[in-house]
Amino acid sequence: MSVETAPVARKPAAPRPARPRPQLMTVTDAAVSRVKELLAQRGKPTAGVRIGVRSKGCSGLSYTLEYADEKGPRDEVVETQGITVLVDPKATLFLIGTEMDYVEEKLKAGFVFKNPNEKGRCGCGESFHV
Repeated sequence: MSVETAPVARKPAAPRPARPRPQLMTVTDAAVSRVKELLAQRGKPTAGVRIGVRSKGCSGLSYTLEYADEKGPRDEVVETQGITVLVDPKATLFLIGTEMDYVEEKLKAGFVFKNPNEKGRCGCGESFHV
């Protein structure tokens, strides 16, 4: 003998609260300080600095860093300690989790990117690949 049961009506699941989106990249105190100096020396209003990547070098990609006069419509925005870093939308996937630092050594000084997505760098250090 079989007993048929009516389907049980279930309440729709409550929507999950949206998780805060993690910051695309981090900026060290040294890099923040240097960006502030550069923006102050520029002498004109600036939206921040823009980071991107382009095809260059023996490993394929190279970082770019330039002044940004305005925010692009699809730029990712990283705001930290009073500075704004705009990430070119074409570079977003290459830069997830990257740390931007500023390093001064005896013979050179500059911004350094510690990118967990890099699979390798060329011998001169100018380019990378993912």
